[in-house]
Amino acid sequence: VMWDKCGMSRNEQGLKEAMVEIKAIREEFWKEVSVPGGANEMNPELEKAGRVADFLELGELFAKDALTREESCGGHFREESAEESGPQKGEAKRNDKDFAFVSAWEYKGEPADAVLHKEELEFKDIEL
Repeated sequence: VMWDKCGMSRNEQGLKEAMVEIKAIREEFWKEVSVPGGANEMNPELEKAGRVADFLELGELFAKDALTREESCGGHFREESAEESGPQKGEAKRNDKDFAFVSAWEYKGEPADAVLHKEELEFKDIEL
């Protein structure tokens, strides 16, 4: 899901689908997870299961973050944000006016409920 819908090339429809699919995988994980080992011993399998759970939440949050960033920038290409004509037709189109910030997401229990906090970027020695 992450590779196909939230990878280097992405679009709004795929990101929305990814959020739904990852949530379903996460719910299935919690229903079906089986952790071998005893309660009174060191259990590396429990630690592994916790990491999987963390990555499922993180994957859903990645998709949400990518959905809010409606531009192409860095290593990620938003298919809806490409030059439509001219010598750079098809190339990534940045939107520095609306997206010159760092995203920090506040945990609210579910990845879909996370709240975005923006830290504006300041450029003092170079132009953006």
